[in-house]
Amino acid sequence: MIENLTGLHETVNYRPDTQMRLYNNDEAENYPPHWHTPFELIMPTEGTYRVLCGGIDRTLQEGDIILICPGVVHELFAPPKGVRIIFQPSLSQIDLKELDIIVSIITPAILITPDEHPQIHDRIRRLMLEIRDEYLSSSPYAESFIYSKFLEILVYVGRYYAEIARNNFEAKNSKQKEYMEKFLFICNYINEHFAENLTLEDVASLAGFSKYHFTRLFRQYADTSFYKYLNQKRIAHAKNLLINQNLSVIEVALQSGFSNPSSFLRMFKLSTGCTPTEFRKMYATD
Repeated sequence: MIENLTGLHETVNYRPDTQMRLYNNDEAENYPPHWHTPFELIMPTEGTYRVLCGGIDRTLQEGDIILICPGVVHELFAPPKGVRIIFQPSLSQIDLKELDIIVSIITPAILITPDEHPQIHDRIRRLMLEIRDEYLSSSPYAESFIYSKFLEILVYVGRYYAEIARNNFEAKNSKQKEYMEKFLFICNYINEHFAENLTLEDVASLAGFSKYHFTRLFRQYADTSFYKYLNQKRIAHAKNLLINQNLSVIEVALQSGFSNPSSFLRMFKLSTGCTPTEFRKMYATD
């Protein structure tokens, strides 16, 4: 399945004139640790499939779905017999601010099973089957159909976590709506200003909350801390900058919002499992 692997970096061979690839995979072959720029969705349709990713070490049963975010190192282990859908769509050409929020919430990956996600599992399982069937067909407008289904999957996941956030808020319905609108605004603000000197106090003030109230509400809404969300945006930007061999690592750090290079090195290693220099070498040899 992995056709172009240099170091840990896989270059996905998309279907011609598209930004997606799907395998109806039945290979009894393990795949070493690797990462790539598109998303990856895996669903066994016969047998099981083991996935090691970002602290998740699970054996997927038939119908289980794992959604792995871009840039996340993962490893795959196949049984002697079985079939699974492996779908790799890129959204690099689609600019949706809400997408950044969803990715931040589910990074590095989300495992969707009937026991753990009964509200959304069956619908997402059926969407995966529709994506597979459409990809393997020769129908007109197949790419548009497939992307619409993939975005629908992301909508189900995003609304699932938004509902959890609503249930966590100790407020009346009108107050819940106000909070949700404010935090959508705040996440969009962070996405646009992450390279600036953002502090928890300043953003809390922008939202109209005290620092302590904002900290609690942000975690309830985004399922992560303010600074973790901010650093995810900065590290994602740094990865893109590191492709440019003309920029030094310090310049990349500064342009990504890190005023302290040592903090950048520590956060980058924590997020990616390698240093910025190692990341650059893996990409440069592609």
